[in-house]
Amino acid sequence: MVENVSSVDSNEKANTFSLENILGENHESLEHPGLKQQEGITPLGGWDEESAEKPVQEGFCVECEDQPAQVTCETCSDNYCEVCFAAQHRKGSRKRHATKPLEGQPEKKAKNGNGAIVTRVNGKDSDDEDSDDVEMDNSDDGLDLVIAGPSIEVTGAQPAVGTSVGEWFIERSKYIPLRLTINERKFLRLLDAALQVSEYTDKIDTLGFGLSKAKRIVQQIRELCAILSGLLLSADYKKGQELFTDRDFQANAEFYQQIFELGRRHKIMNPDKMRTTYGKLIYLLQDSQSSEVQDMLNFSCVKPIRTVHNVLEEHGALGLLRDDLISVATKEIYSEGRSRRDIQKDIKSKERAIEVLSSKYQLGGLSQENVCQCLYSIGDNHAFLRTNRDPCERMIVYLKEYFHATKASDPKSSLAIRSGKGGARLSHDHSKQYAYVLQSLTLWREILHDMFRLWSLAEQDLLAENVPYRLRDTGQGLNRVQAAPKTSRMMHAILHRAQKSVGSWVGSSVIHMGDHNVPNALMFIDKYSQIYRILLPICNALSQIPALAEKPALRSYIEDEFGSTENCIREILSDFFRHGFDGSGADNFFDAGSCIDGRLTSAWNWCAMLEKKRYFPVFLLTGFIGFDGEW
Repeated sequence: MVENVSSVDSNEKANTFSLENILGENHESLEHPGLKQQEGITPLGGWDEESAEKPVQEGFCVECEDQPAQVTCETCSDNYCEVCFAAQHRKGSRKRHATKPLEGQPEKKAKNGNGAIVTRVNGKDSDDEDSDDVEMDNSDDGLDLVIAGPSIEVTGAQPAVGTSVGEWFIERSKYIPLRLTINERKFLRLLDAALQVSEYTDKIDTLGFGLSKAKRIVQQIRELCAILSGLLLSADYKKGQELFTDRDFQANAEFYQQIFELGRRHKIMNPDKMRTTYGKLIYLLQDSQSSEVQDMLNFSCVKPIRTVHNVLEEHGALGLLRDDLISVATKEIYSEGRSRRDIQKDIKSKERAIEVLSSKYQLGGLSQENVCQCLYSIGDNHAFLRTNRDPCERMIVYLKEYFHATKASDPKSSLAIRSGKGGARLSHDHSKQYAYVLQSLTLWREILHDMFRLWSLAEQDLLAENVPYRLRDTGQGLNRVQAAPKTSRMMHAILHRAQKSVGSWVGSSVIHMGDHNVPNALMFIDKYSQIYRILLPICNALSQIPALAEKPALRSYIEDEFGSTENCIREILSDFFRHGFDGSGADNFFDAGSCIDGRLTSAWNWCAMLEKKRYFPVFLLTGFIGFDGEW
């Protein structure tokens, strides 16, 4: 969840071993003798002697020399197999070379000067209607066509094209972290490795005696910084020597702040990463904000998250977010139900828009790479929404399609539950359970839509200076219990918005924050970042059931067991909407229920019981392996 360490310029050449260094300049001669014997070429000497240069046999590829030639490059006048031609002509001026098939070979496609796919027919180029690329006009007229194209089709991801688009992007960019660069990812790996071996929480969050807590915190922070220093020294000796010759932690405070900020930024954009190390990092930074600890360390470990808005505002380029091309340059391109030609057309228009914007907004030291990085970061936000928030919308569609309140008379469509039956803790008739599930999914969708903002507020609550916490046994081990006023205030605003959109509210509207259910803002974020782990595997399984039924053996199994494919899908959804939202799963009778967090607890409890369901084999047939984020 982090991103910017410009102070480190790694010398990759000094730290990498090339193939030439290992094999020597004449490494091409190290070929298996059997290959040369198969080609009728006898080696002049032993395996370590340079072989004599022989002409390529007629009809074989000029590059690999052991595969039949399939195409001729008209510019190079050489014959290649398909693999070697693609490898030798993937970039630069060679990318524009055209080809023609050899006699007896089918017609091949190559890119022309504009990057469009053309086919050689009787020595002439003809546009292919099913080509992978669509030719884009580089003139101003072509750019107008890009601007006038269809707007992005990510439901709710951004407003329709109009005057409000710019303000929407400006407000949202304040909470979108900047994507990590390649150099920053190297330091991210150092941080992750150091946190993996750190025992920070084991030694700090304990009720044992010994040194004072402040001294233990300082000792552990210095130990982690020393590990980072050693790892950097081993990865880049010259840079490590420059930074840590005197082993002065205070002098290198900026370096440590940048390293820690990288980890936080990376985690926000990738909730499935750093699943065991992020907690250590946040708790370490939380302790470092104590005035007593800062006095002993003589520096602060925390710096603000680097966001898209910060970077553009710093260089006076906020106009980028109001540009008409911003929607095209940051849209997510999806393939479901679309032709290949349409997909390639969108790709080309997006690339063209990024190119135009990156050239236009090179202001105040902002390079083209920085502009592209900002655009890609906004695009990452759209991808996050599609993965995390859109499964909620798909489940809402399933709910309305199969279990609308007007279908209560159909027993197969009833969602009624009764307390004590099937593990349920709530008693709802069909209409009440339908409303309860709908409002829960709607609330989850709203939370995930503003997850980046919630994460920013959660870190502000956790890393506030001199805000104490209590170490308390919450029934799930020792946890840091701390109030989170900013996160709680935002959650109440989201809840009000969800209540307003669905009308009446069923169940409790209590939001647990800073108690034994949700001890602190970190636990809150961790809880709601898992929603897609529940809904996405279910949506994927349901979408693949019709494809399973196309196979005779599997269709026979589904029909014998469930009656039809439709009944199979309906049974899975019915069981999830009933017992995934029945108030179960708590450690005791007083927890869970119908409160805001209890709804998610019930859904996790349903996931834990999935293996006992009679439709579990259907999940396995669709490729399901668990709810741990992998598929």
